[in-house]
Amino acid sequence: MSAKFSAFRDLHYTAALFVLPNVWDAKSARIFQENGFPAVATSSAAVADSLGYRDGEGMPFYDYLFVITRILAAVEIPLSVDLEMGYGTSDEQIYQNIRKLVDLGVVGINIEDSAMDKTGRVLKDAGVFAQTVAHIRNRLLEEKLELFINIRCDTFILDVDNKRRETNRRIKLYEAAGADGIFLPCISDKDDIAEVINHTKLPLNVMCVPGLPGFETLNRLRVKRASMGPFLFGRVYQDIGKLSNAITGSGGFLPHFS
Repeated sequence: MSAKFSAFRDLHYTAALFVLPNVWDAKSARIFQENGFPAVATSSAAVADSLGYRDGEGMPFYDYLFVITRILAAVEIPLSVDLEMGYGTSDEQIYQNIRKLVDLGVVGINIEDSAMDKTGRVLKDAGVFAQTVAHIRNRLLEEKLELFINIRCDTFILDVDNKRRETNRRIKLYEAAGADGIFLPCISDKDDIAEVINHTKLPLNVMCVPGLPGFETLNRLRVKRASMGPFLFGRVYQDIGKLSNAITGSGGFLPHFS
């Protein structure tokens, strides 16, 4: 077992909450490493936006691979990759993309159980998606490869009917298929979080959203991982916009240095 994979997996089973920064380039990843974070993960939305693409696999996979390669070259801590829907039209094509990531040195992925259609984002059939997860897990086992498979379940981000029941139903299928963790973006209510945790043995990952409880409460609820999503990226570039306006408004570069 590789040291980086083992370290990343173990972060999901410690007593303390694992806070995972989401990065978009080598520089942002290096900053988090320098500030003592034990691992980083890409935000596909942030990477896509930084390259001028739309989220939802509007970014070509080869462009994404370039950014991932540069991040890996810049840091020594483990890297997980937000793989969106897998960048493939078949289970085997998705696996071959994952194999490229593993060969580069990536230790984990997020892959989501929703897809984009003409109306926007919709949930995939849970049974069909579970088969995709099982295919990925079985192929990894066949080739004796290590990867933390974190399933992004989009029941809360899409605000579906009977969210708790549908979430628990899907998680059971994903557990059986070989998932290592569950990610529920936009879950924030303490009772919802407790309900999910009581119905799964997998570590739960939540995301920074307005209304999310603080770290102490998340620890008490037994949440294992909290990620930053694309919001840090958005804040950084919001601040750049404010700075550019300040420079223009002041008629000089003093705001740049103040």
